[in-house]
Amino acid sequence: GVTVELCPDSGESLTYTQIYDKNLPSMVSIQAEDAKSYSTGTGVVLTADGYLITNAHVVAGADKVQVACADNRVLDAALVGFDAREDLAVLKVEADDLTPAEFGDSFALRCGDPVAAIGDPLGYRSTITDGIVSAINRDVYVDGVTMTLIQTNAALNNGNSGGPLINVYGQVVGINTMKMGSSSTTSVEGLGFAIPIASTAYMINDLIAYGEVHGEVMIGISV
Repeated sequence: GVTVELCPDSGESLTYTQIYDKNLPSMVSIQAEDAKSYSTGTGVVLTADGYLITNAHVVAGADKVQVACADNRVLDAALVGFDAREDLAVLKVEADDLTPAEFGDSFALRCGDPVAAIGDPLGYRSTITDGIVSAINRDVYVDGVTMTLIQTNAALNNGNSGGPLINVYGQVVGINTMKMGSSSTTSVEGLGFAIPIASTAYMINDLIAYGEVHGEVMIGISV
């Protein structure tokens, strides 16, 4: 019975301070460990009873996952399901008083819309950065998979993975997943990408219900 519900916008834009205050209680810090290493990332609270959304690559291969809540409680997390191709994972912690995020319609985004990202870049917890929507429906080729993502110039770094991209109404419209990095021959700035929540909500619902994403079934002729 747990599903992602997209809320209509309130019609009233928030300041970045208001966006931060509204969303901070719905963020968690994630640490995933195996025998030899650990990784960190961010998660978004889906339900008060402990369902969390993050990136699959944050928890891939982990033997143990813990999350730190906004009130600094540290809880053990269980993996409900994940999809490596879409880089989505759902975790569950034992709690009944978390603050769920409000999710918005990423289909309504337009290029130039203000957005904010909240996460733990390089271990600096609860950091907010701002920017705009640079492009929508951007196809990005990653490890043999083409992902259709929201492009933003809001600063993203290691540790932001799994955290929210938030619209001007304080609603989570994307899950931050990657950035383009500089190389010895190319300097890159302001190229971050987020998984759009509206087009992937059914995947998150499948992960909760089945532990995996069920393929779409089409019957008939499409023109």
